[in-house]
Amino acid sequence: MQVKILQIIEDSQAKKDVPDIQVGDTVDIHQRILEGQKERTQVFNGVVIAIKGRGLSLMITVRRIVQGEGVERVFPVHSPKISKIEIKRSGIVRRAKLYYMRKRVGKATRLKERKGKKKVEVPATTV
Repeated sequence: MQVKILQIIEDSQAKKDVPDIQVGDTVDIHQRILEGQKERTQVFNGVVIAIKGRGLSLMITVRRIVQGEGVERVFPVHSPKISKIEIKRSGIVRRAKLYYMRKRVGKATRLKERKGKKKVEVPATTV
């Protein structure tokens, strides 16, 4: 009974428009920032190196290089401060966590792009 109640609460709080994020994806995360009375959106783009949790506690770790220095941030996906998540490209990876990317520099940090499934249109048959 208690599990069902918790599930109902989680479903009501969860965002509906969250894309299917996978490790190795390059993403743009639009985050709302309050500065005094003004609100603005700041974009953080980088590679998803880790995903942990599930449901409302789903967190992604995003890494990018800024002025030659690696910067990592952990984002709660279902937070109200996250306005939008865009997947720019998908990378081919063979690991669940890409912590080895921390030791890489320059071109070695690039991942091969995963080609998406092409939509096959079925031609209408004329009778």
